[in-house]
Amino acid sequence: MKNTLMLNGQEVAFEPGQTLLEVANTAGIEIPTLCFVKDAVPHGACRICVIEVDGQDELLPACETFAAEGLVVETDTLRVRQTRADILQMLVASPSNGYDSRATMADGGTAAGASLRALLAEYNVADQDKTAAKNFPLDDDHHLIRRDFSHCIQCGRCLAACNEVQVNGAIPHPYERRADNTLPTGWYPVADYDACTYCGECVQNCPAGALQDKKAGANIDADLPIETVRTTCAYCGVGCQVNLHVQRGRVVKVTGVEDAIPNRGRLCVKGRFGYDFIHSDDRLTSPLIRNGDGFREASWEEALELVGEKLAALRDEHGGDCLAGLTSARVSNEENYLMQRLVRAGFGTNNIDHCARL
Repeated sequence: MKNTLMLNGQEVAFEPGQTLLEVANTAGIEIPTLCFVKDAVPHGACRICVIEVDGQDELLPACETFAAEGLVVETDTLRVRQTRADILQMLVASPSNGYDSRATMADGGTAAGASLRALLAEYNVADQDKTAAKNFPLDDDHHLIRRDFSHCIQCGRCLAACNEVQVNGAIPHPYERRADNTLPTGWYPVADYDACTYCGECVQNCPAGALQDKKAGANIDADLPIETVRTTCAYCGVGCQVNLHVQRGRVVKVTGVEDAIPNRGRLCVKGRFGYDFIHSDDRLTSPLIRNGDGFREASWEEALELVGEKLAALRDEHGGDCLAGLTSARVSNEENYLMQRLVRAGFGTNNIDHCARL
């Protein structure tokens, strides 16, 4: 027998232990979130996901409220929308943060839920420029990540992303454990760089633009459109799915593909930030064949035919054991399999090794 509840007038099924946010997502009903991080324990800090549950006087956070048989839930009533607008208004007006959506890099790179700027627009809430009134801390020393706490709304997403998703433990919790416990530094999630791996998970999860991809900020032209192309990361054989953000034919930013196997949006420092080689002037873009003291460009067909002839000649003259193959951790398991088949079946030798073993 299925467990069911009424959600916005529709009967929907749910599994025991699911939250109302999970039930709504499964049913294709969007509930906005700011603090929620998938694969982390919900902590209901932002309250943006509040919904109406019949029989309850107060609105309840969907991320922390579990589904139960027979519940009647409404996610988009006038009361719900007004409450969310009030929360957003208090959020941008709070003296403990200085969010300014007009700042150059204030668009959040959130990995789930809406960015703060999108919610302010949806609920018609005007932001307030308080950056001149407070001396908010700015960490701009690293070449990959910029931490501008004039935009921080203290939602806690970066903590969840770092400590629970990536399990790096590089952002201490609570913030007050820092030596400086006075406004503003002690109130903000300042990173411990001895533990940070610069994976950028905190940047991808930040909904307010407080954590910024510095390379993207330097590369992106805000006046030009950006094309997103999904591909597989080339750095190892895991096969992480990435989105390449392309502008004027060049990759200007890389993000993880949400809900894609195997990485589910997560990336390492190389996968997220190590894309400069794509447009390097030293990169070979076509095969080269030795020509006297130098090299000449050739087609793949010509190059492969030449290599095949040379390898076959060596095998026939000296036997297969004169040849060997070395495979790479930067290619897929399937390509490694084909390489060992080539060496064993084509060369006639077991001289095959892998770089990860060395």
